Amino acid sequence: MTYEEAVEWVLTKLPMFQQTGVNAYKKDLTNIKKLIEQIGDFHYQFKSIHVAGTNGKGSTCHMLASVLWESNYKTGLFTSPHLKDFRERIRVNGKMCSKDFVLEFVERNAEIIENLEVSFFEVSVVMAFEYFAKEQVDFAVIETGLGGRLDSTNIITPVLSVITNIGLDHTHILGDSLERIAFEKAGIIKPKIPVIIGETTVETKPVFVEKAKEMGSEIFFAEEKVFPDYASDLTGVYQKKNRKTVLTALEELNKIGVEIPDSAIEAGLKHVMKNTGLHGRWEILQKEPMIVADTAHNPHGLAEIKIQFANTTFQKLHLVLGFVNDKDVKSILDFFPKDACYYFCSPNVPRRLPIFELKKIIPKELNSAYFDTVFKALNAAKINAAKEDLIYVGGSTFVVAELI
Repeated sequence: MTYEEAVEWVLTKLPMFQQTGVNAYKKDLTNIKKLIEQIGDFHYQFKSIHVAGTNGKGSTCHMLASVLWESNYKTGLFTSPHLKDFRERIRVNGKMCSKDFVLEFVERNAEIIENLEVSFFEVSVVMAFEYFAKEQVDFAVIETGLGGRLDSTNIITPVLSVITNIGLDHTHILGDSLERIAFEKAGIIKPKIPVIIGETTVETKPVFVEKAKEMGSEIFFAEEKVFPDYASDLTGVYQKKNRKTVLTALEELNKIGVEIPDSAIEAGLKHVMKNTGLHGRWEILQKEPMIVADTAHNPHGLAEIKIQFANTTFQKLHLVLGFVNDKDVKSILDFFPKDACYYFCSPNVPRRLPIFELKKIIPKELNSAYFDTVFKALNAAKINAAKEDLIYVGGSTFVVAELI
């Protein structure tokens, strides 16, 4: 078996939420616990920081990892989904895990994985934990996949828990109210372990306060803090909220004895993309015309993109958008200007929303064109856009992934 064959086996043999949707979601921790029993409880061999939330958790994880690395800690980083390479999910000091490690892990554990009928995400979690243990990291920053309470990553006992925010997303799995979703995310709060909350609403704050009280955990609200305005290569206006969450987390890490110099904070926030390989967060791909890619794909995240548009100078807006089949497209379109030029496309994944289905949904009054690939849609936008215009690429992580 080659590395490429091993990854293909993992991606196609196992249920994968990003590809197949809810069918891949496991509603308890039974499988991950069985998998760890047979492969190894590597998560006990390093300190971790656990991050959940509807939006911003990926950016928050990458910022934390960047600062910890700049503080001279060997730092693991587990995030999802990946854009191009499976190994993006598992990094140490910004470098993806080796192909040899992935290949050896799959060959050694294929029979166990098949017998237990585990999911793709469960396998990737255990693979990451073994790699971090093998590499003897000082800290691992761990992003939840979906929810928190029943997420496969929730077998860890971190030194710090972080919940960025709560919005309505994956409601068919997590619940159809902010309170219910907050309850699921609050499931990462562990006994006596401090927790940072990035943003709250009147519905979610009581849920977090109650859970922290139940666990005997100190709780800190980043939105109540005031910090210096650090420069960052993550330029989206919404990143200001994520930076506050990160700075609050770093403040608490300092309190428990993790030394993080101001110089490391400054350097870590300034070089997140360089240090950790983060992409797709208001990422400028080209100027004149400016082309921006962003992975925001739910109402909470798109509300921030709407603010970003208002803070960006351009003549006309061109929108290259594609979606997966479990998204409420009409509600997503409410966040985009009606006078923009729309270029609808279909990302190359099984969960894609096909063009013929899109045409039934898109309001007739929009200036719309339809393309069977992301690249054809983007090329059409480039042809039509003037130098002073803005081309935005988004609607789904998979649309962005095809361009980066």
